Amino acid sequence: MECRYIRYSVWMMKKVCDAMTEQEYIKEQIELGKGIVRENTVDLRQVKTVAGVDLAYWKDNGRECAVCCIVVVDYDTFEILEKVSRRDFISVPYIPGCLAFREIPLFMDTYGQVKTTPDVVFFDGNGYLHPRHMGLATHAGILLGKPTVGVAKSYYKIADVDFDMPENKKGAFTDIEINGEIYGRALRTHVNVKPIFVSIGNAVDLDTATELANYLTTKEGHIPLPTRLADIMTHEKRKEYQNKDK
Repeated sequence: MECRYIRYSVWMMKKVCDAMTEQEYIKEQIELGKGIVRENTVDLRQVKTVAGVDLAYWKDNGRECAVCCIVVVDYDTFEILEKVSRRDFISVPYIPGCLAFREIPLFMDTYGQVKTTPDVVFFDGNGYLHPRHMGLATHAGILLGKPTVGVAKSYYKIADVDFDMPENKKGAFTDIEINGEIYGRALRTHVNVKPIFVSIGNAVDLDTATELANYLTTKEGHIPLPTRLADIMTHEKRKEYQNKDK
C-alpha cells in the first residue's frame, strides 16, 4: 500500500494508517527511512524556539483515546510561548516498533494548531534509536521537514544490546552502538539521576541533539524542559477529559 503522508489531509492520513498491516507499516518505515537527514542543519546561535511533544492514553467507554500536547518555549528565557492540545480516538493497534503510526495522525493534527513555528521539535520518545531508525521523532521529522530530537525516559532494547551506564556526573554520556552503528546516547543530565536516551530525529546530528538536551534540562527535572512541560500537560489534559467523559 502506498502511503506518503505529506500528500494527505490528517483525516486521510488516519484512514490510511488504519488500513495498513504490520508488514505494510514496516515496509513504509523502510521506505521513509531513506529520507532521514543525518547531517546537522541546526545553528545553535540561531535557535529561538523549541517545542516539546508528548501523548497520553486512556480508555473511554472501551475505546482507546489519546491526547497530544505541544508546548513551545523560548530558547533563551525558557518562557512558555504557546501550548496546544488535541484529543482523538485511536484505532491503530499497538504493534512493537510501529508506534509512530498510532501517533502521527494525532500529532500532525495537533501541530497544525501551532502558531509559533519552532526551530527544533523534541519528542518524548525515540527517533533513530529504533530497529529501523523510525521512532516517532524521526517519522515526524521527515514529514515536517524540520530538525527533530527524540528523548526517551526508558531504554528501548534493540538486537539484545544493553547500554553502558554513563558516569555519575552532569553531562556524561555513552554511545549506544548496535552492529557497528551508533543509534543514540545514554545521557545523564544531573548527578544521581537516571540517564535519558537521546537520538536524532531528523536534520540534526547526535552531538547537537545532546548539546540541546543538556542545555534545555533545568534543575527542576532530568529531561529537557519542552518535553517535561508537554508531559505535565498530558497528565492534566487526560484528567480533564476523563472527568468530562464521566
